[in-house]
Formats: sequence, structure tokens, C-alpha cells
Amino acid sequence: MLRPFEDRDLATFAALNADPAVTEFLGQAPTRAESDAMVQRFAVEMAREGWGFWAVEITGSGAFVGMVGLHRVSEALPCAPAVEIGWRLAPSHWGAGYATEAAAASLAYGFGAGGLREIVAFTAVINHRSRAVMERIGMVRDAGGDFDHPQLGTDSALRAHVLYRASP
Repeated sequence: MLRPFEDRDLATFAALNADPAVTEFLGQAPTRAESDAMVQRFAVEMAREGWGFWAVEITGSGAFVGMVGLHRVSEALPCAPAVEIGWRLAPSHWGAGYATEAAAASLAYGFGAGGLREIVAFTAVINHRSRAVMERIGMVRDAGGDFDHPQLGTDSALRAHVLYRASP
């Protein structure tokens, strides 16, 4: 189930954000305060756009799995202006299809109720798990749009990024 974040998610989301397996392809883990601030930004974007990053919960159990959703990319990125789809799930829930299912639902919402004409996704070249999710939800790599992430140093193994696109 996709739903807005709630206060009860903050500690679990902060723990997810601090997990080295989760941050392997994201760079430095945020502090608890930074993680909480992310959730606040998610709420603002959800109110402004009608979409954003949703909390992912296992239906019936109420277990918090992570986040999936849509977000306007930073103007500093070469693919801007654009709306991206992204996800971040707890490793204990990897491989169960939650990222794919929730990302597909987010795409459908973005192209339907959200009225979007294109959604992008990007990740480090070496992040094969996320790239596989992008392909499973029907996104197509735009090799000409691949870029070096401007917020990562030239010596970072995460600097080289692939860009994927999807249209309705």
C-alpha cells in the first residue's frame, strides 16, 4: 500500500536511511534530523503536486517497507526540468517485488491523475538492482542522457549515472 508518511514512520525510515546496504549507491547516510527533514519535504511536495514520495506498507500487516514515488529533480541535474521516480526499501524486503509493484503504481498515478507526460529515473551505473526495476516497469534507457552526477566528486565510483525515461 502507498500512503503519506506518518510520524510513526520516522524512526524506521531513519534506520532504513542509515543502513549501509541502502546507502551503498546513494552516498553518505543522512542523520536522523536530515531523514526527518526529508519526510517533511515529502509532505510539502505531496500537498503542492498531488504526488510525491509515499510510504510503502505491506497490506494487512502494517509493516513499513520504505518509500517509492515521484519527485521534481534538482535544477542542477542535466535531465532537469523533469519528474523522477525513485524508491528506497529496507534490505529485508528486497527481492519480494515491492519496489517493482509500487514503482509501477507510481508511474500509473503520475501518468493518470498526475497528468505527467514523461517520468525519468536515474542511478549510478553500477546499481544493477535499481536498473533492473527501471526496466521491469517499462522504462527505457536514454544512453545519450547518461551523465556524471554534479554533486559527486570526480573520484566517486557513484558519479557515472544512467538515465531512463518513460512516457504514457
